[in-house]
Amino acid sequence: MRAVTANSAEFVDVGANRDSLTPMPSLRPDASCLHARVCGDVRAAGFSAERGHPVFPVRLPTNSVSLSVGDLAPGAATSNHRHAYESVVYVIEGSGYTIMEGVRFDWAAGDAVYTPPWCWHQHHASGGGPVRYLTATNMPLLARCGQTVMREEER
Repeated sequence: MRAVTANSAEFVDVGANRDSLTPMPSLRPDASCLHARVCGDVRAAGFSAERGHPVFPVRLPTNSVSLSVGDLAPGAATSNHRHAYESVVYVIEGSGYTIMEGVRFDWAAGDAVYTPPWCWHQHHASGGGPVRYLTATNMPLLARCGQTVMREEER
């Protein structure tokens, strides 16, 4: 049985979260708060090539989360890989499945898939059409804590 710990499900517990922090002065918003034309950013070519399919990182000054947009052609798949950070994939368009540690999870537009740290996984698009998804990770937070986060492995 899994240990019960704080997680994103507790986000909706307004009683536990309201007024729990001391307000701090806000950072001054500047031009770095906008990353225009994310999916057209040519700087993503190397990032995409390394992953074997188009992936466009959202380049914003976040300290705790990262976000990227991924595309899979019909019938395509990511590499079978794992990483030190946890990730959440939200499917915007299309359908397919993810194999995590040998377990299949079918998904479609509107679904979200959680991948725990160091869990071998591979995302597959069904043959019915292209897939577009958002991936959020806690990679920046781990990096700020001095953890190894850029190690990705393929089987």
